[in-house]
Amino acid sequence: MAAELVSRTDGQTLILTLQGAGGQHTLGPDVYAAGIEALNGAERNSDVRSVVLTGAGGLFSAGGDLVRLQASRALEGQAQTAGVDGLHDWVETLRTHPKPVVAAVEGVAAGAGCALALACDFIVAARNARFVLAYGRVGLSPDGGASWALAQALPRMLASEWLMLGDALPAERLHTLGLVNRLADPGAALVGALELCTALHERPANVLASVKELLAEAPTNDLHAQLARERAHFVANLRHANAGEGIAAFLDKRAPRFR
Repeated sequence: MAAELVSRTDGQTLILTLQGAGGQHTLGPDVYAAGIEALNGAERNSDVRSVVLTGAGGLFSAGGDLVRLQASRALEGQAQTAGVDGLHDWVETLRTHPKPVVAAVEGVAAGAGCALALACDFIVAARNARFVLAYGRVGLSPDGGASWALAQALPRMLASEWLMLGDALPAERLHTLGLVNRLADPGAALVGALELCTALHERPANVLASVKELLAEAPTNDLHAQLARERAHFVANLRHANAGEGIAAFLDKRAPRFR
């Protein structure tokens, strides 16, 4: 059975939890649409400063529903691509969301579940968590932006090894490689993610949005273009009230009170 997405808030953080009756939190079109709707709502809600994506019961997600995918082989091409497009729309929404998104990973993040974690801005993972991109073991190639994320973050040889062999990689190795931001004790990934969100809430929301946008644009910009984008963001943020407060607080040797 495909997962459902359950939403709740913890202070200024929206927590989106994947859960399913089968305990594997397998992914499908309904949860993709729910994820996009939840993120769009969070973008409009000024009370929400950050988002955490996690899984229930000590598991992030086992990835795509192979039973559904097997059945989809008999469908026309347009119907097959529609399912992938739903996942990809969710990934793009995660990547372009103006507020920080943190993946809190326990247990296994596999296939599309791993791709979703990689699409977040930060990953907090339990030390015993495992990340699996074993598409090739079932005769499939990656989706969900996994190849893009790994090409951005890893040397080609490492990305090739992971995507072609499909071995499970422990969270501690990904932490060493820079793909996992923080490690937590088993069962404490969500707590660690919320602690990270609390630290992020101390920074101006407009600056966090600028950083996300600049990092997204940098891989396709040459230096001249990126400098121009940095200038535009810098000037816009200089004019924002948060810059006035931040500079004044620094000069006054006090904590800033950002909007």
